[in-house]
Amino acid sequence: MPSHLSADRPAAQPPGGGSVDALISQTRRLKGDVDAVRRDAQDDGSDPQGRWQRALYDLALHQLNDLDEHLAQLREGPPAPAPVEPPAATPTAPRRDSLLSRVGSAEWNLLTDEASWSGELYQILGRDPAAPPLTLDELPSLVLDEDRPKLTSMVTDCLVDAKPIDGEFRVLRPDGAVRTVHMMGEPVLDADGSTASMWAVLRDVSELRRSQRVVSETRDSLQHHQHRAQTEHRLAVELQEAVLPPWRGSLRLPRRSPETLDLAAHYLPSSTSALIGGDWYDALELADGDMLLSVGDLTGHGVAVTSGMATLLGAVRGMAMAGTQPGQLLSWLNQLLDATVQPALGSAICCRYRPETRTLAWAQAGHPAPLLFRDGTGRRLNAPAGVLLGATSGASYEQAEEPLEAGDLLLLHTDGLVPGHDSMAAASLLLDLAPRFDEARTAQDCVRTVVEEFGETEREDDACVLIAKVTG
Repeated sequence: MPSHLSADRPAAQPPGGGSVDALISQTRRLKGDVDAVRRDAQDDGSDPQGRWQRALYDLALHQLNDLDEHLAQLREGPPAPAPVEPPAATPTAPRRDSLLSRVGSAEWNLLTDEASWSGELYQILGRDPAAPPLTLDELPSLVLDEDRPKLTSMVTDCLVDAKPIDGEFRVLRPDGAVRTVHMMGEPVLDADGSTASMWAVLRDVSELRRSQRVVSETRDSLQHHQHRAQTEHRLAVELQEAVLPPWRGSLRLPRRSPETLDLAAHYLPSSTSALIGGDWYDALELADGDMLLSVGDLTGHGVAVTSGMATLLGAVRGMAMAGTQPGQLLSWLNQLLDATVQPALGSAICCRYRPETRTLAWAQAGHPAPLLFRDGTGRRLNAPAGVLLGATSGASYEQAEEPLEAGDLLLLHTDGLVPGHDSMAAASLLLDLAPRFDEARTAQDCVRTVVEEFGETEREDDACVLIAKVTG
């Protein structure tokens, strides 16, 4: 059997493909096999080769336990449930010839004050192989000042109290590199029970510890990112719920007129993003008895966008309450968006309904036109000119009027209501619902029809739908 001082070998390379569960099973079977061989190789400690073998078995079990824990963490996945972005960098596996793949060994004879080092230990510590090995008294000279007490305590406990050594310390190599070394060893007792020598197996674990730090830092970063994302999502939801009308079923407005609108709306969140977008719907009874209907979409997601949406919606309500007509209202809304610190784009429809004449005055800013359903058929209203909000300064918006009749149904929506289709194709699919709308009794029934048809479809963006049915 070769001497324990020349028994340094590169570590085994990681296995190939396969599931994490299969790797865990393989690791645990290997642990059992190594432990069984280690127990069969038990000796009385008098044979240096036997001590070296037992030390390497112990070291192998130590590393297999670490591997088992890391694979279990990999199977469990990130600590928080929300999907997160991947870390910017992933620690690379050590090269076959890296210091991580080498193990060195040493023995210090306390009776003769002689020391024996393996060639690999010289390489790990960066020592000249032609130089004599350091004694136990000289070994701390390689160790960083803050780690010397730890090494001294381990060696003292081993020599005085016969305690096994199992610990780490950092060494400063002559080339200026700092390496982390894991040391395992035991005292060798003579016939009268006193300590005659001490042997140890040392392994450079610098890359392993660096990888563990990267994993820990990445996990902390993931947790922080997920916590921040969850907090932002909660704030956006609370803000959205605070400004959108909290309708439960249909709403009839205006309340003081026999000619009313039966109203219902629904918000459909994105199925691919945890963030809230800037879509809105609104219906408001104005001071002169007219009705304001609006839907819109501010581009982007998150708290900032939801806050911007709330600002726009507040401006729409305020200007409409002051008597501003839809075309002028969108012009001023465009100026407001153009003057914001953070440039943004948005689309919107603003409608003003007069119950006494059943007239709808409306304007649009780069938004899908309303759909009008009458007597079991539907059509898309001809849109007056109007560019996206925030696209250009000083834009003007034309205004159109549409006479409505009792029983008419008006559908306003934002982009993304019918996923995977442009505005024209989406309008065509929505118009196909005309027979079902004709059979529906209320606006809420019509909204339920839209949600049943398109609500379960995977959508990349948020969407809103607002339906107004002329009654009386």
